Amino acid sequence: MSLSITSIIGIAVPLFCLIFYKFIFRLLGIIIVPEDRIGLVTKKFVLFGDKKELPDGRIFATEGEAGYQAKPLSPGIYFWYWIWQYDITLQPLTVIPTGKIGLVLARDGKELETGRILGRKIECDSFQDTEAFLKNGGRKGRQTAIITAGSYRINTLLFEVQLTDLTEIQENMVGIVTTLDGASIEAGQISGKSIDGHNNFQDVDAFLNGGGNKGLQQQVVLAGSYNLNPWFVKVEEIHMTEIPIGYVGVVISYVGEDGEDISGTEFKHGNIVSKGYKGVWTEPLGPGKYPVNTFVQKIELVPTTNLVLNWASARSESHQLDKNLSTITVRSKDGFPFNLDVSQIIHIPNYEAPKVIARFGNMHNLVSQVLEPTIGNYFRNSAQGSDVISFLGSRTQRQETARKYIGEVLSQYNVNAVDTLIGDIVPPESLMKTLTDRKLAEEQKVTYDTQKMAQETRQALEKETAIAEIQKDIVKADQGVVIAERVADAAVKKAQGEAQSLKLQAGAEAERVKLQASAESERIKLLANAEAEKISKTGAAEAEKILAIGKADAEAYQLAVSAMGGDNFTQLKITESIGRERIKVIPDILITGGNNDQNGALSGLLGLRLMEEMTKKKQVDKEEGGENVSAN
Repeated sequence: MSLSITSIIGIAVPLFCLIFYKFIFRLLGIIIVPEDRIGLVTKKFVLFGDKKELPDGRIFATEGEAGYQAKPLSPGIYFWYWIWQYDITLQPLTVIPTGKIGLVLARDGKELETGRILGRKIECDSFQDTEAFLKNGGRKGRQTAIITAGSYRINTLLFEVQLTDLTEIQENMVGIVTTLDGASIEAGQISGKSIDGHNNFQDVDAFLNGGGNKGLQQQVVLAGSYNLNPWFVKVEEIHMTEIPIGYVGVVISYVGEDGEDISGTEFKHGNIVSKGYKGVWTEPLGPGKYPVNTFVQKIELVPTTNLVLNWASARSESHQLDKNLSTITVRSKDGFPFNLDVSQIIHIPNYEAPKVIARFGNMHNLVSQVLEPTIGNYFRNSAQGSDVISFLGSRTQRQETARKYIGEVLSQYNVNAVDTLIGDIVPPESLMKTLTDRKLAEEQKVTYDTQKMAQETRQALEKETAIAEIQKDIVKADQGVVIAERVADAAVKKAQGEAQSLKLQAGAEAERVKLQASAESERIKLLANAEAEKISKTGAAEAEKILAIGKADAEAYQLAVSAMGGDNFTQLKITESIGRERIKVIPDILITGGNNDQNGALSGLLGLRLMEEMTKKKQVDKEEGGENVSAN
């Protein structure tokens, strides 16, 4: 089935219109700008009655002149933009991503002022109002203003937008700023003056309007992210200034006005000024971290704790102030050179630190200009007045003298000398042997004296031990004496008591006996008288009896002697006595003179013996007779 011409036309015309609608719209003078686009307009010519020429030096039209039109077309539908008169270019929106900023370069506008490199900020809705920019005096070239993250309808024929990163300042870092635009730095200064209100150099126009100078700035930027225009500032990161514990930081400022010297008339070695002025600040910084601009200020660390400096080749402290110091070589009076290690302890009060820096500039200069020559020359002069051995022997005294002398010298430089210590003394090798031998001899003497004292102590100990042993016996004896005395006293007391008792008893007994004796005496007297009478009579009778017996015996002996002879009768009585008394006539041992006179010796001995026995017998009889008489 064939289509009619009418049907074909009915289908072809809508299809053609659908495909070529934009061209058709342009033929009809209709412009459609989508939402994500803007229309950049170029006017090819003007009609009669319209302004025909642009002002001198201008390339963008703001009053309908032919050429590039300043005002772009926003999203929407526009009429009467005939294709033969207008050239319309659809341009995407300008997008500034997060973390970026847009730098703007204007291709049209007024000329920059002489000496300026950036065009000042113009109220033009972040460069979206192109006509306002041109009409309000916008300058061509690089602009001070920037555009931050977002989407903008910017006429890219007039404004070129360049993306750049935000400025990042890391932790513990400081941003040193150098501006590229502004007034010239004042004569005698090395940096621009401080300006307020520019929000860390992000508001360029506030900085410039406030009279900011181009070049190095005193103000710094701390850690963070900043919208800084790199056409205006250059930022260099440096570490924050750290003042450790035990130190103060003396500030030497190279910028600022000349301040009044407050160091006093006695200090003539530099100016010390108040904070904010040029010179050495009177107030040092304490321990901590500070955002110091080291391009315009200098921080000199001054230790406020005791500082040890070693004049020793093999030893250096961590502060390295003594790294160039070495062992002192001196010469004695007797011409011997020897080496000497010295340690000097100093202390700088924090309020004296600015004066030390004002005088010397830094601590290294203090060491090299004062401490090193003072201490080295002192010990060289001291050694020249003594021989080596005397120097070694008087070390303590020399150390004390050095401390006082060096302390007086350093006090003139606002430094306190805490102590001076003499370390190793290395005399010549030849003298070392002499000193060693002398020391050995002294030690031997000390050893001998010690041994002697030990022996004496041992002797004294033994003596005391013996005395202690004896002392126990003495104490025991003393205690025994005391005990005996007390026992004796007790016995005396007891005896006295008993004696008193006995005395009383004896008195009673004596009285009793006296009475009994008196009675007994009377009785005995009577008995005695009777007994005496009886004895008297008995004795008389006994005497008569004995007399009669004696007479009878005598007569008998007389008759016997007459009958027997005297010698025979004597021998008879001796024999009877020997037998009756059992007397040993012959001795156990008989010694005789010879055989011829044996009988004579025996007779003599027997006679002698018999005589002795008879004498004893008579004596016994006599004694018995006396006793009997007494009894009778």
